[in-house]
Amino acid sequence: MGFLNVVVIFLLACGLFFFFAGAVGILRFPDFYSRLHPAGKLDTMGLFTSMIAMALWVAHEWHLGDILTALKILLIVAFVFITSPTATHAIVDAGVRAGLLPWTKDSSEDKS
Repeated sequence: MGFLNVVVIFLLACGLFFFFAGAVGILRFPDFYSRLHPAGKLDTMGLFTSMIAMALWVAHEWHLGDILTALKILLIVAFVFITSPTATHAIVDAGVRAGLLPWTKDSSEDKS
């Protein structure tokens, strides 16, 4: 197995880890605001590592078409890096305007 294959497999595994951690965070956190943290951060990082792995895999032969495809993948990564924090901020702003209060330990519905 070549060095490029090892790097691509490592990056894909890292991307899978970030996606999985983000999904667990969305399920485990108690309220709207804290769930947006893993949704915004970990999904962006998972996409970043996965797409970088794909760009490396596509561009390994140094043909013009392959290089252009890898460049398009990198442009997608740049677009997501710009839009993901902006979208997360807009969602939080909508929650604040709708009057959603942050979770506190006293406000849990689990009082036994």
